[in-house]
Amino acid sequence: MSRRLVSALIAMVGALLLVSLFLHLVPGDPVDVMLGEQATQVDRAALRQAVGLDLPWYAQLWTFARDLATGELRTSLPPFQRKVLPALGAALPYTLLLTVAAMAVSLVLALPLGVMAAARRGTPVDAAAMGVSVAGVALPRFWLGPVLIILFALKLDWLPVSGAESWRHLVLPAFTLGTALAAFLARMTRATMLEALREDYVTVARAKGLSPRVVLWKHAFRNALLPLVTVLGLEFGALLGGAIVTEKVFAWPGMGTLLLTAIEKRDYNTVRATVLLFTFCYVLVNTLTDMAYSWVDPRVRRRS
Repeated sequence: MSRRLVSALIAMVGALLLVSLFLHLVPGDPVDVMLGEQATQVDRAALRQAVGLDLPWYAQLWTFARDLATGELRTSLPPFQRKVLPALGAALPYTLLLTVAAMAVSLVLALPLGVMAAARRGTPVDAAAMGVSVAGVALPRFWLGPVLIILFALKLDWLPVSGAESWRHLVLPAFTLGTALAAFLARMTRATMLEALREDYVTVARAKGLSPRVVLWKHAFRNALLPLVTVLGLEFGALLGGAIVTEKVFAWPGMGTLLLTAIEKRDYNTVRATVLLFTFCYVLVNTLTDMAYSWVDPRVRRRS
């Protein structure tokens, strides 16, 4: 547990250092966003000193860490320097809801597709399932989202275009975000199932006269879960990253929208805090994934 905690702290500090360096390398001046390019040098210098932008990047990072620890972290630029933590607290549930919904969509689509392809290897069913998975990987989210909006929101008028007022607003962004992961998981499920079906315990189960359905789902599928659990933990971070684009397309009020808005406004404090929260969520899910190993595979529990 102590090793995991140290790894988590290193990951979060590393992410904070990297994003702080990148913010100072990105073209554009936060002062120009506030005052405009026609402002005088005196006004620019006064604003820069007022918000601490005249300090070195490491001094700005120390100020950020201090304010974050005391709960007094505010947006970088005046006149309305609002606290950042309430904004993050309001956006986080929306991003987690979208990510969990996208994960559910991907599992509902991928597991039956992969198991069916493995059970009927070499048949047209297998070829069709893998063709669908390749198409899902190839379709970028920034293209799929607008296409779904045009089809289901504008043409058919079945679902709303944007917002987060009801569960109907969640359908399109969750499907957009979960499609690529579903395609990848379907191929992964097929590969792990084919490996499990070649094991001796499956041969013994068949020799006992068990039905193909019991052999497939109770014996082969259970033992094929461990690699899938690993992939799900790693891909959660990919879903968080994909949520940034998806939230922007569907105007979903989550952390992705908050992050992109902060980048546009050169709000350094909000960018740092949002990236730090993304990193924490990713590290937490990876830790929970490690703990899930002992449930899926008792051998891991005995070794630990």
